[in-house]
Amino acid sequence: MTTQINSKYLENYAKAYSETVCERFFTDRQFISGQDIVGLTSSVQVNFFVIKHLFELWQKELQKLKSNPYFDYRDISVHEALTQFMNVLSRRIRVEKGHFQPLLEEAVKRAVELATDPVNYYQSEIDQAPAKQINEYLRENKKYYKWHAQLINFLIDKAGFGQEASDYKKAIAANYQAVKDQLESVNLLLATLGDVKAFDLDAYLQDDSQTKVEAVSPKTEEPTSFFENLEVVERKDAPRVEAETTSEPVASTPKSPSPSASGSIQVTQVRARFSTESYKGMKGIIGELSESLAINQRFMFRKELFEGNDDLLTHALKSLDACNSLEEAIELINHRYLPELGWEPNSEPVDEFLSLVYRRFLD
Repeated sequence: MTTQINSKYLENYAKAYSETVCERFFTDRQFISGQDIVGLTSSVQVNFFVIKHLFELWQKELQKLKSNPYFDYRDISVHEALTQFMNVLSRRIRVEKGHFQPLLEEAVKRAVELATDPVNYYQSEIDQAPAKQINEYLRENKKYYKWHAQLINFLIDKAGFGQEASDYKKAIAANYQAVKDQLESVNLLLATLGDVKAFDLDAYLQDDSQTKVEAVSPKTEEPTSFFENLEVVERKDAPRVEAETTSEPVASTPKSPSPSASGSIQVTQVRARFSTESYKGMKGIIGELSESLAINQRFMFRKELFEGNDDLLTHALKSLDACNSLEEAIELINHRYLPELGWEPNSEPVDEFLSLVYRRFLD
């Protein structure tokens, strides 16, 4: 039996999600800026899809100006002045709540579609690209793709690759088969939405023939624009939208081994291991994990434990901070991160991560 997409559920979810985010952000603000959008929620992909939409509107505005038949926009001085004007304009993003909420709704829908069906999403992106300019389109939009980007990165600037859209679509589907085991878990990606509202993957993907839900796929110099500089703009560690603690982020998280199962982390061993440590920096209670990581620790954990995904790392730290005890935190690690991300309990990165968790809940 084929998987049925519940589009009505997605529409209702995106609407509720965007209403919650806007309610919280615009409580004491009239406008949202580009920098605010980049760090708005815990889901980096949602944030960047909003920016992507604004970038598309920005390009349309530029084309509209150039289409005016009464002026010579090919003149070099006009071109330079217009480019400078548009770049300055891009750094003055200023959106009111009523105009921003529909953008956010659409971004949530696109993020869910990318998480659950990356092949179809990226193939639809190929359809949006101008004819014979697919490489340029992908290269220009690369900075906005935060999830499953492995499927299209290899196509960008690939020498000698065919220019037909059908060639790109076939390559994406074939590449999915080659790298699908390396892609981030659908559950973990959607868990980043749970800081605002839990996403029920079972309600969205309806398939009576399966009990485990998986991804659908495949079946002062001259100013530059805000969009060009996005790759160096980093979101704040703590998002503006605070987490709800009344429900699990994703309702369909697979059942994992219990903390007492073979290969899991034992609380007693964690206490015994770190209570006797005396090396510099180990002793003492630390504050919230999401605020306490050094730059080198964040880099190592992101690379070694969270598949290079800062979104997942940030969500994990916030989830652990919400725990009430070391026992609860270790149980969360055993049930979610060990099985989902394939952590090796005795590895050095896990050991250092556990040392911080231990200190977080040190009495």
